[in-house]
Amino acid sequence: MKRRQLHLIVSPETILRWHRDLIRRRHAEASGRKKRPGRPPTRRSIQALVLRLARENSSWGYRRIHGELAALGIKVAPSTVWEILKQHGIEPAPERDRQTWAAFLRGQAHAILACDFFTVTTLSGATLYVFAVIEHASRRIRILGATTHPTADWVTRAARNVVMDLQDAGARVTYLIRDRDSKFTRAFDAVFEGEGIEIVTTGVRVPRMNSIMERWVQTCRHELLDRTLIWNLPHLLHALGEFESFYNQHRPHRTLHSAAPLRPVPEPISEPDRLDRLDVHRRDLLGGTLHEYAHAA
Repeated sequence: MKRRQLHLIVSPETILRWHRDLIRRRHAEASGRKKRPGRPPTRRSIQALVLRLARENSSWGYRRIHGELAALGIKVAPSTVWEILKQHGIEPAPERDRQTWAAFLRGQAHAILACDFFTVTTLSGATLYVFAVIEHASRRIRILGATTHPTADWVTRAARNVVMDLQDAGARVTYLIRDRDSKFTRAFDAVFEGEGIEIVTTGVRVPRMNSIMERWVQTCRHELLDRTLIWNLPHLLHALGEFESFYNQHRPHRTLHSAAPLRPVPEPISEPDRLDRLDVHRRDLLGGTLHEYAHAA
């Protein structure tokens, strides 16, 4: 009876399989103890260099990186470069060679112009539309005007004015960033396209794609408009004109190392006697809303 139960629980084929598995494990353990060590790991300095080349050259694949290493006298196999990139989660070159918006702005800052509209509410409750453009590289602002009704003709005239201003200043612009506002008509784009300037539109509700222009609008509101009661259109144009001059000729910018767009960084004071006898005068603008400081003559 017991022999029958054992026969039902374990078949001869199962016992033979167990025996084969046991022999296989013993052979694997024995060969593992006798296994020779493989290739030594790649030096950390070489791994760091491979990652650096991949990071700084998004269009380079592992074979291009291998070629650059060979030109530097560093001997590694192409498969080693491929393994390093794979281990660190770096995608193949076709996937990495996609320029980000931030990289585009940094690389083309010297040739980018950005524009935008913003609104101002007068003391009587009327809404005025202000149109301004800014150069990414120099941060120079140009306030092109303000109106109660920004018609297509008005916007097109403003575009022609800024193109002529850029030509007089000798500025070379390749791209104009704008949003998808309906105020920017086909005629507006044609003015810039006729000068070889490509129109780059931002995404829907993505103000960060025009961040420099948006930041200037915020600065204008914080330093001027939020501290001033605007009576009417002439008053607004006067205030904006003063602020434009102040912003371009005096206000320091961190991006420009504390210089103003139209004023270089002054030489630091090196004479100890002069530092002990500072004579700094203040000039008030717009009734004291803005302050300019300068050394006495």
